[in-house]
Amino acid sequence: MNGEDAAAWIRRAAELVAADAERLTRLDAAIGDGDHGLNLDRGFTAAVAALPEGAVPGKVLIAAGRAIVSKTGGASGPLYGTALRRAGKALGDAEDVDAAALGAALRAALEGVQELGQAVEGDKTMVDALVPAVAAYEAACEGALPGGDLAACARAAVEAAGKGAEATVPMQARKGRASYLGARSVDHLDPGAASTVLILRALADVVEGD
Repeated sequence: MNGEDAAAWIRRAAELVAADAERLTRLDAAIGDGDHGLNLDRGFTAAVAALPEGAVPGKVLIAAGRAIVSKTGGASGPLYGTALRRAGKALGDAEDVDAAALGAALRAALEGVQELGQAVEGDKTMVDALVPAVAAYEAACEGALPGGDLAACARAAVEAAGKGAEATVPMQARKGRASYLGARSVDHLDPGAASTVLILRALADVVEGD
């Protein structure tokens, strides 16, 4: 993955978020502030506008993360912004990123999200999609040829994220705004987990050449 691929990931994520913003907002209206889709759409629109030309992947992700923090309201801005900035920092100044390096960046993104949000699996947050996604990515890359199969690893991450998101439906929220609802948060899909699936799907789309 080079710098243009990284920029394409952010642009594709913006497309998917914009197309699904209404659903994400409906999900958030059930257990949160009702603005997740709109906020994230605004943030990724800003991220696309902030993409630097000719930059290495790490710099692209850092720029996108900063824009999301700046323009996205609610908790999602700091969380997604931190994830992208941590991923970008993990990639450093490398001009071309292989599957192993991207896996390390995704792990760094997860760690950043958990440090900021203090959430673990089972809390009914984006972490419930991101933890299994990163684990599946790493598992798919184990034993691969040097450099790994980036497309296969990314697709494994998307599939695991989708299952993780669906698993939030029967959970009672223990973090965030939804936690105030207690048992009423049960039987609802977590909007942050749903948007995490979209962003990882955007990555898979790009590296698969879709």
